[in-house]
Amino acid sequence: MCVCARPSPPHLAKVCLGGRGAPGPPPPQPGGAAEARRGAGGGGAGLARRAGVARRAMPAARGAARRCALPGLPLPGPPPPLLMLLVLLVLPAAGAEGKARSCGEVRQAYSAKGFSLASVPYQEIAGEHLRICPQEYTCCTSEMEDKLSQQSKLEFENLVEETSHFVRTTFVSRHKKFDEFFRELLENAERSLNDMFVRTYGMLYMQNSEVFQDLFTELKRYYTGGNVNLEEMLNDFWARLLERMFQLINPQYHFSEDYLECVSKYTDQLKPFGDVPRKLKVQVTRAFIAARTFVQGLTVGREVANRVSKVSPTPGCIRALMKMLYCPYCRGLPTVKPCNNYCLNVMKGCLANQADLDTEWNLFIDAMLLVAERLEGPFNIESVMDPIDVKISEAIMNMQENSMQVSAKIFQGCGQPKPAPGLRSSRSVPENFNTRFRPYNPEERPTTAAGTSLDRLVTDIKEKLKLSKKFWSTLPYTICKDERVTAGPSVEEDCWNGHTKARYLPEIMNDGLTNQINNPEVDVDITRPDTFIRQQIMALRVMTNKLKNAYNGNDVNFQDTSDETSGSGSGSGCTDDICPTEFDFITTEAPPVDSDRREVEASAIQPGWSLQTLLVIFISLVLQRQWR
Repeated sequence: MCVCARPSPPHLAKVCLGGRGAPGPPPPQPGGAAEARRGAGGGGAGLARRAGVARRAMPAARGAARRCALPGLPLPGPPPPLLMLLVLLVLPAAGAEGKARSCGEVRQAYSAKGFSLASVPYQEIAGEHLRICPQEYTCCTSEMEDKLSQQSKLEFENLVEETSHFVRTTFVSRHKKFDEFFRELLENAERSLNDMFVRTYGMLYMQNSEVFQDLFTELKRYYTGGNVNLEEMLNDFWARLLERMFQLINPQYHFSEDYLECVSKYTDQLKPFGDVPRKLKVQVTRAFIAARTFVQGLTVGREVANRVSKVSPTPGCIRALMKMLYCPYCRGLPTVKPCNNYCLNVMKGCLANQADLDTEWNLFIDAMLLVAERLEGPFNIESVMDPIDVKISEAIMNMQENSMQVSAKIFQGCGQPKPAPGLRSSRSVPENFNTRFRPYNPEERPTTAAGTSLDRLVTDIKEKLKLSKKFWSTLPYTICKDERVTAGPSVEEDCWNGHTKARYLPEIMNDGLTNQINNPEVDVDITRPDTFIRQQIMALRVMTNKLKNAYNGNDVNFQDTSDETSGSGSGSGCTDDICPTEFDFITTEAPPVDSDRREVEASAIQPGWSLQTLLVIFISLVLQRQWR
């Protein structure tokens, strides 16, 4: 009697039990044949015996199986040994091939960066050691991740500096050009006046040229930031000119220092030079205030741009840069570039403080453009300085025409002077001051300062300034447009999103530090603004205030940059393009410089004088050489 039993696992072979309740041959154990083969190969006696028993039992088992087979069911048989071997060898190999991809492209890209390939694996390895990139199968070792992290930092710093090159060079080159133009303009004006008066008066002018040299020296010193009060300096110039001219028209008298001091007090009251001093003071003051403030603004813009373009990324920024730029390498995707929106979030987080500079930067640029318009119009320094020699000569002619009345009023106010020793003649010489300089013709003096004109120079600067507006807030967009950095806005599916090659889903953050609180890519501490950037914001704010004052014709003190409202202002105070005819100049002091002044004395001498008059004047000037 044969009893057939089907074990619970359905795929196992049936087990037959012998008749009379006696147990049949033991069922073949799984792997018995393999063990037998291993035993035979190894020469183990126990294994050989078990293998022999198994071999003897197999025919009986097969016969019993045939006898016990149920109708319609296939007879089970042992799997072919070769098939079993193939399954054991091929399946693990196929699984390993699916996980461990080649790192050939990564090795090539990594080597192109200048790194050694010694630490780069040939196939992907487990990524539990990675600290920044996804900890999946990777082509990066810890050493590679560190090197690529430093590389991403350097590339970011270079990108910012390269992208800001336009702004930096704009301020550097335009500052240099404007400064060169202004200095050359002053030199040309001084040379023109000197040449005119030397040709006309020769040695007589040269012996008294220090008055004019002092004027130009102070103007240059003011322009370069010198501690010069424009109003006081110009008032002093006309007072000195009056004293010199008063002695020239009254050579028969001897004037003491105290008497000349009294004469100078009548400058404003008597107006001996007509309206020229007032008009020239208005023109010179507001033009020099605008020019100096404008060139100072170019200096501040240059310094701020240079400083801010040298960024120092935070540790959180460096991690985000590494993840964006080089984690594709670690994932075996070195040719896949970051998604554009992903790049924007990283850059907005890394450049959050720079974006906060933008508001004050835009106000600064607007103020620069306003002063530039003044320089093109009513504050045109070129139109003031070019004919300054002729304007001074006109003032001297006015003094000549009013010399009798001026002398009489001064004698009345300061007392009758004593006769000059050795000169008994009471005749004065105002009638000899009757030759005017020829009228000024602008076409006769083409501007050659720095090879350009103020209008052309300012127009060029204005165009460049307008292009630099909103620069710092658009800096992330400019960087992320670079095809070397991202896949571009049009590629949204086949780009690196920080984890894999797919679309980037998070929304783009707004600009500025406070808007980075929820930045998904960069850890930004919004409670700690960058103190260095805040210093640049303050510098821009102070400069903007000075530019606004200059636009209104008011001076400011460039030495004290800690106080935005320092100085009560110097200049016209006018707000319209056409300034009023009367101005109250309240000038503050500003830092030091050097200049030449050669204007006042030369105009005091006229070509129509007789030889006798010139001799008398020459003698009187020699006697009065030590003045004030």
